[in-house]
Amino acid sequence: MNDHQDDQIGLAADDTIENMYLTFMVEKETYAVNIACVTEIVGIQRISEIPDVPDYIKGAMNLRGKVIPVMDQRLRFHLPARNYDDRTTIIVLDLEGVPTGLVVDQVTDVLTIPPAKIDPPPHWLHDGKRGVIKGLGKLDDNVSIILDVPHLLYDKNVEMDLSKVMAQV
Repeated sequence: MNDHQDDQIGLAADDTIENMYLTFMVEKETYAVNIACVTEIVGIQRISEIPDVPDYIKGAMNLRGKVIPVMDQRLRFHLPARNYDDRTTIIVLDLEGVPTGLVVDQVTDVLTIPPAKIDPPPHWLHDGKRGVIKGLGKLDDNVSIILDVPHLLYDKNVEMDLSKVMAQV
């Protein structure tokens, strides 16, 4: 077997669902979630507000007869709010059995990021963000912030398990 064939076998081994990530933009940063958690991607929908939840829980949407809670990632990451536009997207994820919509500025790509190209979260990162960041994926000159999907539902700042809030919607 020659080197080229070895490279092709290595690429095929890395091209599994565990190594595939949906990337999206929030502000000017590229984030990623494992594609196995993604159930669908939809354009911005009408969102009904829910009282007494953190501000980043925008409310709930009706998606083909199913009520799905919606979380705005800008607000979750303490970034300024912005008006939704035609690029604003809702990524519907399965978060611990609870379908949940994440509002993001724009979905960008599906990438294969092998484990060898993922660094752990930086030690200097604020504790509130470190919990939701699984690692930093490096491909060429680009870095994608890989989110730890289950931790998106726990807000350390308000000591609230959002999976319980989301399950009640």
